[in-house]
Amino acid sequence: MIAATAVGINVLLAAIGAWPDAASLRGYHDLLGSEPHVAGTPGDARQIERLATAFDEMGLSVRIEPFWALLAVPIEANLEIVDDANSAGGAAPGAPTGAGAGTPGAADPAAPPKRRGVIPLPIREKNLLEDPATAHPDLAWGWNAYSASGEVEAGVIFANRGTKADFAKLKQDGVDCAGRIVLIRYGGIFRGSKVRNAQDAGAAAVLLYTDPADSGSGKGAVWPEGGWANDLCVQRGSVLTLENPGDPLTPLIPATKDAPRLELSQIDLPRIPVQPIGYAAAAQIMLRMRGAEIPDGDPWRGGMPVPYRVGDGEHPRLRLKVVQERVVRESANVIAVLPGAEEPERSVIVGCHHDAWGFGAADPLAGTIVLMETARTFAALAKQGIRPRRSIIFAAWGAEEFGIIGSVEWVEAHREAIASHAIAYINLDMAAMGPRLGASASPSLRPLVMRRSRVERVGDPGGGSDHVGFLHHLAIPCIGLGAGGSAGDSYHSNYDTLAWYRSVVGEDYASALAVTRACIGMTAELADATILPIRVSPIGRAIAGWVESYRGDGLDSSTSRTLDALRMRGESIAELGARVDSQLDALATTTMAGTAGGADALDALDEGLDELDRARINGLLMALDRAWYDPAGLTQRSWYRNLALASDPDSAYGSKVLPLLAEAVATQDPDARSRAMERTADAIDRIAAILQELELSTDPMNGFR
Repeated sequence: MIAATAVGINVLLAAIGAWPDAASLRGYHDLLGSEPHVAGTPGDARQIERLATAFDEMGLSVRIEPFWALLAVPIEANLEIVDDANSAGGAAPGAPTGAGAGTPGAADPAAPPKRRGVIPLPIREKNLLEDPATAHPDLAWGWNAYSASGEVEAGVIFANRGTKADFAKLKQDGVDCAGRIVLIRYGGIFRGSKVRNAQDAGAAAVLLYTDPADSGSGKGAVWPEGGWANDLCVQRGSVLTLENPGDPLTPLIPATKDAPRLELSQIDLPRIPVQPIGYAAAAQIMLRMRGAEIPDGDPWRGGMPVPYRVGDGEHPRLRLKVVQERVVRESANVIAVLPGAEEPERSVIVGCHHDAWGFGAADPLAGTIVLMETARTFAALAKQGIRPRRSIIFAAWGAEEFGIIGSVEWVEAHREAIASHAIAYINLDMAAMGPRLGASASPSLRPLVMRRSRVERVGDPGGGSDHVGFLHHLAIPCIGLGAGGSAGDSYHSNYDTLAWYRSVVGEDYASALAVTRACIGMTAELADATILPIRVSPIGRAIAGWVESYRGDGLDSSTSRTLDALRMRGESIAELGARVDSQLDALATTTMAGTAGGADALDALDEGLDELDRARINGLLMALDRAWYDPAGLTQRSWYRNLALASDPDSAYGSKVLPLLAEAVATQDPDARSRAMERTADAIDRIAAILQELELSTDPMNGFR
């Protein structure tokens, strides 16, 4: 256990400046990127031990918290064209003939014997001499977790990005997807939503592919000559689309070894086979499709050097076989704690997942190394006697890739403590991917983020990563940090290796250093500032803007009037909040000066603001975001209990602001609309009431009530 006392935010921040180190970041990358570590595998277990050992060597208090969740295991997969009129086991005229053309797609590296009219298509990356890691025996072919098992032989329909609008267009144009294999381009929405939409349209199976216009040769030189996806690069990923993230079999309760579990038949898992492919395979399929060509400039047309067609649903015929097991397997979260010197019960949580689809040099390790270096910095300072007043929890989450499982299970296991004592959560998934720093955050934390990162615009947090349990389920304010802008993409592929990262993002780890410094600065303020860096006026401005975003044609007069009233409440909160924020800033400045300014400054501070005053103010600040919490949850998604922010149900990665208003505007039921509007208004009123208490509590004329 590290023994230290709080020294104040100024001293802490000054000491921190010398600590983040590129060599240390690189060392953590070498350590954690040494082998594939898919959740639930032996590589995952070894990764967990590596993380625990590293945290322990820092001097932090470490615990491994296991969970047992429903995961998927790839057993077999194969894809082939079975009736090609143009060839007898060879490529069609004009088909791609590069590295991916005609290579085998089965798990067995040996090519199947050629059969007349049958062309095997590649479903995995080629091993590269330039990067020996790509030949690691634990790397699998491309697969989508939770795909149904089955063998399908059918014709093909192209459905663009697989959105609801895309399938509606197909239906409008008289295209029937029933019984077909549907080819869908990655991008736009969550891959699981694409599969869900195809399944709803009657598809027999889905092929998901990476289009070169999005992430391949249409963007620049491909790996290994450049950084973009080559024609064999395959994006893996989960296609789970349940209402709530976490373990599918134990909703709302921790996934302990002996927890009561649902039966597989009770959960809505994908019912059709799903297989991801690269654009080498997709081009061979598209070239053989028939029907009208999609014209240049049409958003349905991508970057493959072949004509794009929706297809006739008959040509070519494909045979797809996918075999997966759905089994309960063990993984774990690794939790390291630096106890606070004065308020150890209150904590700032900094986290990133540790599992990957392969080596995971970018996803997640570009964030995990930032987590580790942030932890090392605070632990090293604590050894010198410099410790923040509040605790910092460093969390490496398990099984995020399968459905944000580990972090949600941790939230469910520690729900009461988090709801009562967590100040904020900072998420670092894939955080250091280029020179341009960016961020998303709860409105109350945006001034902090902008101050510590120099980012000019901070967006609304969406879904798809480990913040969702904290933000969407418990209404704990969150920050998402990340830097991008590198010329390349290895997302969820076997090419996501250290060689790719260092070639494309950089050998100097400048991106990781920049993100680490920003993360440390934000963590330090949240953990050590006497007055928490949570502000009110951004909440009011966000409310007003969010409400306005729901205006549109077709709203009845009653709904429009209600939206007007909600917008004005937001504007009122912003106006009063600006005055309160000024008082908070003055108190925070005085507190910082007192911390660093000697006995005279401390005496002056103590005359105005004592420990009880500070505790009251900080308690009210922590209550602001929690005012959005509603235990009933959203009408259609009860796990989501934050009435300010939820993930977009159609895209999963996107954000849905004031989600009850979205339900209200969409519904034709006037009673349901009224209830949704009323619940949103009640949450805003709770914020206004807290703000009034803050105004009194921060006004020196009132004696800091």
